[in-house]
Amino acid sequence: MLSALESLHIPVILVDNTPVPLTGAQLELTEKTYLHCPANVGIAEAQNQGIDKLIEQGAEAVLILDQDSQLTTEFLQALLDSYYYALETMDRVACLGPQIVCEFMDKTVQAKIHKPNTICDQLQSVRQIIASGMIINVEAYHRVGKKDSLLFIDGVDHEWCWRARSQGFHVLQACNVKMKHRQGDGRHRILGLNFKRGAPVRLYYQVRNVLILSRRRHVPLYWKCRNLLALPVRWLVNRWWFPDGKLRGHFVLRGLIDGLKGKSGKLE
Repeated sequence: MLSALESLHIPVILVDNTPVPLTGAQLELTEKTYLHCPANVGIAEAQNQGIDKLIEQGAEAVLILDQDSQLTTEFLQALLDSYYYALETMDRVACLGPQIVCEFMDKTVQAKIHKPNTICDQLQSVRQIIASGMIINVEAYHRVGKKDSLLFIDGVDHEWCWRARSQGFHVLQACNVKMKHRQGDGRHRILGLNFKRGAPVRLYYQVRNVLILSRRRHVPLYWKCRNLLALPVRWLVNRWWFPDGKLRGHFVLRGLIDGLKGKSGKLE
């Protein structure tokens, strides 16, 4: 991934949220700055630090990637071309991302309720995109604000997109640019429905942040209703179908309690 970025002479900020820093050959890129956060500041704050560092270096746009993002030089060039085309043809562009292909199902991820609004053969307007592959317009970033570090993880990228849209900015997807992405540790079909399975502790943030975000006016009503109504089902599936059910049930319950209290930040 880093070599593909370097091939296009794109400056890289590598933000590391793990306890042990990278060393040696892992850091041998000429246009890279390494930021180590051994205490794990969360995905939102990690993104903020990386974005701010690139802005200090004069960046007008920032591409966010996860550690498991799969990309090539051809993908990067196509995504950049779509972004520049969006800037030429539209005003108030907040961000642009690729079509996401689920690695588990090998299918393009599509919204079930709010379908994309096709603008032209290259662009479509959407409610939200994920961070991996997201190009953020720095001008919009200054106006919309930073990612919400108090959410820590889960819902961070969607919340920023909803906030941008509430301020009149466009959130876009490139119609013909696709990127494979792995979300969670697996997919399971239970009672005719597909469920994502991730680390047990992620349930705490997912449940808590549903309750926190449901209080915010710029969060779409359909998202609030769908996710609030799904909380009991999520608990049942994780408690009784998935491995480590007792631990998963504990994190769901703790997320409910802290979410009702409005507690945010990192789970200590």
